[in-house]
Amino acid sequence: MAISNPILIADRWQASTGDATFQAYNPNTGEALPDLFPISTWQDCERILDAAASAFEQLRLLDPLSIAKFFELYADSLEQHREELAALAHLETALPLQPRLRDVELPRTYQQLRQAAKAVREGSWRLPTIDTQLNIRSEYASLGPVVTIGPNNFPFAFNGAAGGDFAAAIAAGNPVIIKAHPSHPATTQRLTQLALAASQTAELPEGTIQLIYRLPKADGLKLVSDHRVAATGFTGGRESGIALKQACDVAGKLIYLEMSSINPVVMLPGEIRDRATELTAEFCTSCLMGAGQFCTNPGLVLVIDAPESRAFIGAIAEHLKQAPAGPLLSASGLKSLASSVASLITNGANCLTGGKIATEYPGFRFENTLLSISGNQFLQAPRTYQTEMFGAASLMVIAENLDELVTVLKSLEGNLTGTIYASKTGSDDDAFSAVAGALRTRVGRLIQNKMPTGVAVSPAMNHGGPYPSTGHPGFTAVGIPAAIRRFAALHCYDQVDDKRLPTSLRNKNPNDLMWRSIDGIWTQQDVKATST
Repeated sequence: MAISNPILIADRWQASTGDATFQAYNPNTGEALPDLFPISTWQDCERILDAAASAFEQLRLLDPLSIAKFFELYADSLEQHREELAALAHLETALPLQPRLRDVELPRTYQQLRQAAKAVREGSWRLPTIDTQLNIRSEYASLGPVVTIGPNNFPFAFNGAAGGDFAAAIAAGNPVIIKAHPSHPATTQRLTQLALAASQTAELPEGTIQLIYRLPKADGLKLVSDHRVAATGFTGGRESGIALKQACDVAGKLIYLEMSSINPVVMLPGEIRDRATELTAEFCTSCLMGAGQFCTNPGLVLVIDAPESRAFIGAIAEHLKQAPAGPLLSASGLKSLASSVASLITNGANCLTGGKIATEYPGFRFENTLLSISGNQFLQAPRTYQTEMFGAASLMVIAENLDELVTVLKSLEGNLTGTIYASKTGSDDDAFSAVAGALRTRVGRLIQNKMPTGVAVSPAMNHGGPYPSTGHPGFTAVGIPAAIRRFAALHCYDQVDDKRLPTSLRNKNPNDLMWRSIDGIWTQQDVKATST
């Protein structure tokens, strides 16, 4: 009988107390992979939570340079093991080995870790603020143990053991409890092994990094709402995200969610007339990338009715029809996509191509799908027509005129992105203003003349948006240093002696690099001795 893989508690790999196990599947073939992984019990959680609480007490007193060293060591390790990691993730997700996994997503992941190291060394993410007249000083500092729950579609860049939430939580000085995604447990295990080695070399406290693979639903909700947990970072489906949010809200716990987005793309008439062929290629490339399994996939496209628009839609449908169906990440993902598409068709959407499971292919595949509906139909049931189709599937909304198109936009829920394609000749300028006005408050990131798929790792990036794309529109899951402050608490010191303050709030700038607000002016200078 095969033995299930161990979980990580307090820096020691050990057997779970749970008897039940699960396996990941190869999406290319639909076959189960041989390794068994445990479904843990609450007894495992108790031990993990106690270890995390102990680690936090030590981490909060640790020199931040040790955390920076950890990130640098871990990033180097990911780069050194790039071939092995990419091959493992490819087996569990069927995402392209190259360039997607090896040459794009993994480099993005370790570059993000190096950005976190730089931010920790420099320290300005803390926003140190000093009022010399009242001798009150404040900064952002560590919060407590953080649970990180990653999605199935980004086995590296959003993995609970290496992605943005992981980097942000540890950069803020918090231990992490990694909850692996069941679609790629072996990838997460290997990432955690490399992270643990870097953690031990950097001499971080035991329990800074811990791993659990899977839990019964009730225990998962209990975990994120436990009194020893300070916050949770979650990327995944809307149903699971809402359940976690409700559990955290009842317990008064922080949770940062990325859940659901259809990412409206508006194609204005002048741009379609100018570049229809290029737009068709751009849209289809974006729609088909990763079999459409991106949180920024263009799931809703809006055009104004005209012969050129109809021809444009026809060209897209033909392109999607000719392209092979890519593998989806899981059987549950296939079932969910099929259900979403069927719901839209049942409620009146026209199926221009696709619309059903691709039974002629092995593994988990759904035909590339394009649906259409009029603007008036959309407005009769806007919530129904905003059903997310997580795959290579999009809904075309054909508005009668600009006014109707803007009205459709105003009926939308919150999204991560909103895109406007407008002619560079100026013919769409007036329409652009009206569309941008309707979109701006409904999306986190407004994009012009570029498909939304992909998220740059930039300090200016906002990978967030109004509900239900995320749980709170004021935060981003990508972009250091802003992402770090999600997992930090604002600490204030009133009349505290200089020698008893955290180093970042003392009169002397601790590294001459940190930007601090001193009496309303951002500076890298020391506090003048005569000011206090």
